Amino acid sequence: MKALLLDGKEVSARLKEKVTVQVTRLKSSGITPRLVVILVGDDPASAVYVRNKARTSEKLGIQSETITLKATISEKELLACISKLNRDDTVHGILVQLPLPQHINSEKIIEAILPDKDVDCFHPRNVGLLMLGKPYLLPCTPAGIVEILKYYKIETSGKHVVILGRSNIVGKPMANMLVQKSAHANATVTVVHSRTKNIKALCLQADILIAAIGKAAFVTADMVREDAVVIDVGINRVEAPDTPRGYKIVGDVDFIPVSGKAAAITPVPGGVGPMTIAMLMQNTVTAAKHLTNFIEHG
Repeated sequence: MKALLLDGKEVSARLKEKVTVQVTRLKSSGITPRLVVILVGDDPASAVYVRNKARTSEKLGIQSETITLKATISEKELLACISKLNRDDTVHGILVQLPLPQHINSEKIIEAILPDKDVDCFHPRNVGLLMLGKPYLLPCTPAGIVEILKYYKIETSGKHVVILGRSNIVGKPMANMLVQKSAHANATVTVVHSRTKNIKALCLQADILIAAIGKAAFVTADMVREDAVVIDVGINRVEAPDTPRGYKIVGDVDFIPVSGKAAAITPVPGGVGPMTIAMLMQNTVTAAKHLTNFIEHG
């Protein structure tokens, strides 16, 4: 392996240290940042994510609460729950864990969250501000990727970034962030998706390749240019009978062959994943400052 390993655990640890300092300052002014996560149903993966968010919140001094609702809850009841949290001045961040049961309109739920408390940065207002280059909060996973690039001093200005995937959670906001006329952006961005022709040819043009397509080992070594930077957002469970759990977690990149070609690469797990939760914590603190008109001194 020749690629530099971009360690998301190390970067997230540094970011959490900064968040802890901000939380201490807020508490000294009588403000305790508070995050409320709504979990609908009993999806195992969602439950794990929510537990991790709660655990990290507690470690950083952020008050965390999880509201667990039955999968059969009506859309009207869920909207009423969100409305109550919107009106509660002690709540600074509201997050509804996706996916939701099929009978609930996810877009309607996201739009019901007060934009000032939308720590996932999914609300149309916050998405619009991001696109205009005037973000209030940042989408957690894309912002985490930018933090990794910053930490390892990987230049984006003038570089060709190819993003595999066009989801509202990663692909689109990632493109919006990197195309901006600002520091740690200024890239030329190509978004590749399921209807794109000549995907391999486009990937081979990438100075920075960001894989967020949701298919295990989709990016192979012959799709990556020599000395490219590869960011793997994928989290895929694949069968591994020889392991104690019977499965293993892999990314969207065929890690070992690609790491022999790339200049730098994020591992899975331990790459982008830890950054997503760290950025959620930062968003919660940012929202707490904004909602309480907190003014930094010094």
